[in-house]
Amino acid sequence: MDTVIEKPTPTEAEQHLLVPGLRAGYYLCFFGMHVLTPRVMDALSDGGSLSAALATLARNEQYLALEDDGRRYDLGRRYGVLVAQLALALNGPDRAQVLSQMVELLVDREMAGSRP
Repeated sequence: MDTVIEKPTPTEAEQHLLVPGLRAGYYLCFFGMHVLTPRVMDALSDGGSLSAALATLARNEQYLALEDDGRRYDLGRRYGVLVAQLALALNGPDRAQVLSQMVELLVDREMAGSRP
């Protein structure tokens, strides 16, 4: 990556984010997290914004991006963190144990609801 523009305005996108092959009004973007080197603190100490610090890092050191075709989870939504954690657990080596524990929770809940 050579440029980072965080939350561009529509005008900024029209002027700087044109991608050949995409029709007018459509832009590439990504959602994710940054894994930064300690140099970000130097860039931030200049009193600029995080966006400016990221742009400085992109100009001065290797700034990589990984494109992942995986599913996106909105951690800001109700239960978003829980759903993301479950997705990770169900795709991990302990899938059977996680499923077993989920079934136990559901059975316990069902049994508690059927008691007089």
